[in-house]
Amino acid sequence: MRSMTGFGRGTQCNESWEVTVDLKSVNHRFLDLAIRLPREQIFLDDVLRKTISTSLTRGHIDVFLKIASLNSNCMMQVNEALAKAYYDAGLKISALTGCTMDVTAAAILRMEGVCIQELSDTDAEMLKTLTRQATLDALRNMLEMCRVEGQAMQQDLELHLKQAEEIRNQIQRMAPSVVMNYQSRLEARLSTIQVEALDPSRLAQEVAFMADKCAIDEELARLESHFVQMRAMLQSEGECGKKMDFLIQEMNREANTIGSKASDADITKLVVALKSEIEKMREQIQNVE
Repeated sequence: MRSMTGFGRGTQCNESWEVTVDLKSVNHRFLDLAIRLPREQIFLDDVLRKTISTSLTRGHIDVFLKIASLNSNCMMQVNEALAKAYYDAGLKISALTGCTMDVTAAAILRMEGVCIQELSDTDAEMLKTLTRQATLDALRNMLEMCRVEGQAMQQDLELHLKQAEEIRNQIQRMAPSVVMNYQSRLEARLSTIQVEALDPSRLAQEVAFMADKCAIDEELARLESHFVQMRAMLQSEGECGKKMDFLIQEMNREANTIGSKASDADITKLVVALKSEIEKMREQIQNVE
């Protein structure tokens, strides 16, 4: 089992380039990649997406890419028209506001798109290869963190699952007494009312109707089946978060039905405790891949 929360960094370099990829993951229903690249690096977007998608199926992933040139002979291309446009805009703002024009060449260089590093086809292919390798390293580190956290989550889920099973077993032991208690209360109530001799068959019919109305055997059986499936998923490998989320919904549905049908104060208290354990599992499962 793996958590969807983690961080990983990978770095690859050769004689010309150094590429660093940072991945930060949080929980999400589907795989959602947030990749923000400068215009000159946009050709690496596809490499990042394909590499990450091969290893992850769920989670919101923030992807950060840093590329450093190690070659002092690298070529820089200056967008002269854009640089002049920034300068002219500064002059216009100065004239409108009366502020001193203090735009420097260094400030203009920092403007987006003014200075772009020229890449040959060879450099582009190098960067694709380095980016892919750095992303794989970052994924490996992030998944290891997710695995460690997933182990802690698994232990917590097993604890709450065990407690839910114990509560379910308590309810099962108490279920037969619900009908008997109802019959005793009904007889006691009728004895305080001035009525003609009670027809035993009519009383048996009323008790049988109540027994059918408050029967929770089917719900308890389905709940036990859900617990067995959940325990099996906790021991499984790979993606299981969506299946667990569905099972949790079914557990909650059965618990609600038991609470509404049982008509017993003690069982109602146990159902509240059962739903509390189910909710604790649900909160954890939201972060399971």
